[in-house]
Amino acid sequence: RKKNMNCYALMSVVIGMAMIAHCLSSPARPKCNLQRKKHSIPEKHIVSHRRVKRGWVWNQLFVLEEQIGTEPVYVGQIKSDSNMKNGSLQYILSGEGAGTIFTIDESTGIIHALKKLDREAKPIYALRAQAVNKFTHQPVESESEFAIKVQDVNDNEPQFSHKHYTASIPEMSHVGTSVIQVTATDADDPSYGNNAKLVYSILQGQPYFSVEPKTGIIRIALPNMDREAKDHYQVIIQAKDMVGQMGGLSGTATVLISLSDVNDNGPKFQHKLYYFSVPESAPIGTIIGKVVAEDKDLEENAAMNYTIEETDGSNMFDIITEKKTQKGIIVLRKLLDYESKRLHSIKVEVINKYIDSQFQSMGPLKDITNIKISVKDVDEPPVFTTHNYSMEVLENAETSTSVGTVTARDPDSSNNPIRYSIDPDSDLNRMFSIDANSGVIYIAKPLDREVASWHNLSVTAAETKDLALASNASVHIRVVDINDHMPEFPVQYNPYVCENAKSKPNSNRPVKQLKQDRRLDTHSGIVSLESLFPQAQVSPHFKIKFNSDNTANVFTRRSGFSYQEEPIFYLPILIMDNGNPALSSTNTLTVRVCKCDPYGIANSCNAPAFALPFGLDTETLIAILACLLILLVLVLLVLVLQRQKRKPFVEKGEEVRENIVKYDDEGGGEEDTEAFDIAALTSHTIMRKHKPRRNVTLEVQSLCRQSLGIGPDNEIFRKFIQEKLEEADTDPDALPYDSLQTYAFEGNGSVAGSLISSESVSSDLDQNYDYLSDWGPHFRKLADMYGNNDNEVS
Repeated sequence: RKKNMNCYALMSVVIGMAMIAHCLSSPARPKCNLQRKKHSIPEKHIVSHRRVKRGWVWNQLFVLEEQIGTEPVYVGQIKSDSNMKNGSLQYILSGEGAGTIFTIDESTGIIHALKKLDREAKPIYALRAQAVNKFTHQPVESESEFAIKVQDVNDNEPQFSHKHYTASIPEMSHVGTSVIQVTATDADDPSYGNNAKLVYSILQGQPYFSVEPKTGIIRIALPNMDREAKDHYQVIIQAKDMVGQMGGLSGTATVLISLSDVNDNGPKFQHKLYYFSVPESAPIGTIIGKVVAEDKDLEENAAMNYTIEETDGSNMFDIITEKKTQKGIIVLRKLLDYESKRLHSIKVEVINKYIDSQFQSMGPLKDITNIKISVKDVDEPPVFTTHNYSMEVLENAETSTSVGTVTARDPDSSNNPIRYSIDPDSDLNRMFSIDANSGVIYIAKPLDREVASWHNLSVTAAETKDLALASNASVHIRVVDINDHMPEFPVQYNPYVCENAKSKPNSNRPVKQLKQDRRLDTHSGIVSLESLFPQAQVSPHFKIKFNSDNTANVFTRRSGFSYQEEPIFYLPILIMDNGNPALSSTNTLTVRVCKCDPYGIANSCNAPAFALPFGLDTETLIAILACLLILLVLVLLVLVLQRQKRKPFVEKGEEVRENIVKYDDEGGGEEDTEAFDIAALTSHTIMRKHKPRRNVTLEVQSLCRQSLGIGPDNEIFRKFIQEKLEEADTDPDALPYDSLQTYAFEGNGSVAGSLISSESVSSDLDQNYDYLSDWGPHFRKLADMYGNNDNEVS
């Protein structure tokens, strides 16, 4: 159907061109009359007109684009069928391009193009024509519209949407796989001829790629394109109009095609055989060496894993894949022994981590290499036959008795002699010794199972040539028990019996329960506990009942015990074990008689009975009471001393607000004239340290101001007070309120006179010290010293 439509369109074009050629071939040709209606027609559309009574007559108007010449290009002629013979008809042209692009001959109606036209810029021009009488200027034909169509010529080359294209496709893609589609356009008229009909072709890029001529789709043309061989291709595509015929215009575009990676290559070892060496003393986890395999693929397609094939000796080693470098790291998995095996051979396999399903038919992508590992001989320390030894010895074994033997050997071929020793830190008491050459362990001191039942030693074996080559083994020695301890009571029992205790044949309440000593030897439990009396085997007061758990209960045989008559009973008890040989001991149980309440609790006993509930004897109670008494005396003494220190001394008759300054210092006597200088107190040149003043309430301030008048009215004293007042007023650090200032100042108006030595030197004999006795008890000592002065002088 498309072919028929193309044929019809082609036939219409051919017929139209033949009619135009026939009309233009000769001036005497018959007119091709095309009549236009007198009304307007749409732009870009040419409509044939039917012939009416009178009207316009003109040829179909066409003009070729891009025509270049010195003369105007003939377009066509418009003509009215009412043409006057006298030449009075005048044609007028108006509309698009009238006068500038197109011009008309006013007499003939012939139209010419003045300029080169471009169909791509404007394909149709809409114009208006009018015929008037040249003399009267009256319209002969009404104004009518017509169009001049610009015919296309092949003057535009195809243009691609992009000058450069980029595309990517996986390598090894099948032939015919689409890569990318390129598109070009032609600005010429697609409805006229083949000016805009394009054909695509490939100029560069064969034989790898091909392009479809009509669609511009680029496809793979070569199979098995390998990225590892070439990963980028530059393809140049041409688009040519005129259906690719000779003379057509063309345009090109560049397409850069890259092949993306797929996992089509397996890893390959750099070498088929690797040699490594490692000392036999290497610890587990030591890196022995690295193997490298290369994969031409990229990123995750090149990821690989290394494994060791299971062969004889392969369990001695392990291999780790390093993710960053993709190397195989061989590490030691078990300890090596040069004397046992000197060369190890293993096979390492490398395989891709990720497998592409489309290449599974090619088989697994892997490779195998051989590795030879040689073990170097190292002078190793001695090796014990076992790391832990267990031995037993009787606790009564004599010193120098052999306990056991430890054995070590030199694993090297030289088989150097070995020296044994016991680590001193494991045998602090030096209970054992060892023969340095044979490794026999001996008893060095007597053993006692009850002190230490196990001894854990650390024995060192070192080569005699190099003591630094040493190894250790643990020796656990168990001391076997023997029956060497007599049975005895674990604690001192202090049982008591109440005065009102009654003997009940079926009573299960014992006076005391006896137990065995925890220090008894193993497997030597108590066989029997019996009471012993010098003349009878049975006690008249108490009885003992032996239990199966190595305990015994003491019961009373009678009632009516009296605290006054017999306060204490001594019950000898024989204890015997079942050891071999059997051992026994006699322990005396002291039973006291106490006064008890109805519940059987002792209220009144002899002095030792008070300690019964606590398990204490008389001596212990006395010691505790003495300690408490001494502690109480010390506490009272400390309190008294502290109270004496804190008690202030207040003279009689003194007011509380006054400050008392006392010096417990003895002067230099009458001869000391430089002991004290009162001039220092009156000197205002001595700078005092500024101290913050105390905040004193207004009540205290008023009392101080009232007391200013109290005391001797002396000029020296007033002068001293005035200097201190001025000093306080000018003090920049003083607080902004009144405060109490107290000074120790001795004036010259004292009744007792001056006590300084400077004045006493001048007249010792003229002084009368009888008044000292009137000053009170504080001056009694001075009164005794100076009161009898006349007698002493005479």
